[in-house]
Amino acid sequence: MKKWKRSTKAAVLLGASSLIAGTAAASENDDADTAAKENSKQASEETEAENVILMVPDGFSDSVSKNYSLYKDGEPVWEERDMTTGKVDTSSADSIITDSAAAGTAYATGERTNNGMISTTPDGETMPSILDNAADMGKSTGLVATSTITHATPAVFASNVEDRNNYTEIAKQMAENENLDLMYGGGREHFLPESEGGIREDGENYVDKAIDAGFEYVETERAMEEAEGDRIMGLFADDAMNTSMEQSPVQPSLSEMTSSAIDHLSQNEDGFFLMVEGSQIDWAGHANDPAWMMSDTEAFEKAVEEATAYSEEHEDTLVVVASDHDTGGSASEATEENHPSVLKNVKATGAAMQEQVLLGDEEPAEVFEEHTGMTMTGEEETMVEEAESLELGFNHVLSERSGIDWTSTDHTAVDITVYAEGPGEEAFSGNLKNTEVFDAMQQAMK
Repeated sequence: MKKWKRSTKAAVLLGASSLIAGTAAASENDDADTAAKENSKQASEETEAENVILMVPDGFSDSVSKNYSLYKDGEPVWEERDMTTGKVDTSSADSIITDSAAAGTAYATGERTNNGMISTTPDGETMPSILDNAADMGKSTGLVATSTITHATPAVFASNVEDRNNYTEIAKQMAENENLDLMYGGGREHFLPESEGGIREDGENYVDKAIDAGFEYVETERAMEEAEGDRIMGLFADDAMNTSMEQSPVQPSLSEMTSSAIDHLSQNEDGFFLMVEGSQIDWAGHANDPAWMMSDTEAFEKAVEEATAYSEEHEDTLVVVASDHDTGGSASEATEENHPSVLKNVKATGAAMQEQVLLGDEEPAEVFEEHTGMTMTGEEETMVEEAESLELGFNHVLSERSGIDWTSTDHTAVDITVYAEGPGEEAFSGNLKNTEVFDAMQQAMK
């Protein structure tokens, strides 16, 4: 018995010694990791960003990121990589609740303007963008979006109009913009006259004019991959591109467009500026559609992975992930029974399910089960019938099933988180105005 006690004591002492040694080793490792991070940040302060990749998940917020983590069952890449973070006030010049035109203008020009205005001051003066500044430095420039390329966020970098809805004028300015080297997105109809399937009333064909100005024009994913021009215009849909849930076989995904854009722009030895927008996260928020929001966030994450894969091999590359505003005011109320993971089996948006009901003779519950694999309860069928629209009814059932709540079908005033990695990343920490995101990117490019 005494012998057992002595051996136990020895074991305890040995275990304590091991624990102390292990703790010391762990402390040394932590110190090494901290030192490595400090050295990395110090290096980023001293290094000029030859390349800047701005990733904009339109309508995204911390709540969306939290729900996506539950949906994915893991950290999204912007959390996993331990990027430098800051909080951004998204207000516009005339409202605490911004729209994408004013928010994008703040990122593109460093100035706040009124909602609805594209890189134009409230009194109508046009402003150059960071894309113009990058071109003046000899860098290549590009814009990627899953909306029309003439939509508010991409538009602020390459056009100046007082009304964001003046899409045909934005298309004209983009086609004529000598500082823009690459554009990928939808919106073909904004460049074409009515006689050729577009909506232009001036009879002008700005696809042809862009080709005359030196753009190589492509309309499919395969053509994009085969393009070799110094300047490329990719218009992959008449209007917006398909949702990530309803991907067309001829349209490239957001990650494919991002990869292609980086491949082309990085051929310039002086570097490049690229803005990539996950446009439809915002539209999912407006529709309170949780499945669409999670699916498009997943598509956006894959695009961010393309950017960070490039930055890992090119330390002179700054990657910034910054939403322009929150949409929908989503919140997480997940339980074991009602969890975002159930959305992985959803194959259609609420809008698509509504269209199928209205154009056919199927009952809402049948269509819902077909695209979600879920059987509606009687209470849920009543919820859909009494909703403002079938789309909202379907989406609210999915929201309850996934433990996602909403406070709005519009934008909100909550601050968003900006994530940054690479030269100049330290300038993105703390509390920032949206205009200071522009300042930080400019500072990184020196």
